[in-house]
Amino acid sequence: MKDKIISKASDLFLKLGFKSVTMDDIAGEMCISKKTIYKYFCNKEVLIEESTATVHKQVHDLIDTIVAKDYNSIQENFEIREMFRDMFKNNIDTSPIYQLKKHYPEIYQTVLTKEIDQCTQYFRANIEKGIREGFYRKDLNIDVYVKFYYTLVFHINETTISEREAQKMELEALEYHTRAMATEKGIQELEKQLKKFTI
Repeated sequence: MKDKIISKASDLFLKLGFKSVTMDDIAGEMCISKKTIYKYFCNKEVLIEESTATVHKQVHDLIDTIVAKDYNSIQENFEIREMFRDMFKNNIDTSPIYQLKKHYPEIYQTVLTKEIDQCTQYFRANIEKGIREGFYRKDLNIDVYVKFYYTLVFHINETTISEREAQKMELEALEYHTRAMATEKGIQELEKQLKKFTI
């Protein structure tokens, strides 16, 4: 039952927002009493913490699945961006990350620390792969580019209220990031991916 509550709460939080979803809403959606939810979670904050941890794991499992398909480094980034777009396509217009930061800053900080750690590993692996493939320049300072990119992406998500606007800016950031690192061969692959993937 605990897992079912987390799963339903996660869906509702992502679709409707962390602030607007109440314990009553979750109970109503599941046809259970609010008392049942409180048996497992002493308050909404605890449920949000568990839900964000679950979503974090789901996201990184999906990223691992995409990485395992062994696309080239540039296509891999576009496939991951598409995965995020699909994941949030049913939500309200307000970005879930923006809401989390605004209304639950402590939980947001925990999520952010975990995300930066995992994203740093992923971005680094992607850049190293791109250099091996000849899509990215050999002379890159990998640490600097990793930091540039996650600073850009997290800034977009935590300061952009509209989810649609955030996604549009993320695509621009991905293009900017890729062009900054790309060889001529990489630019050709980037142009190919830009034709394929839209907002």
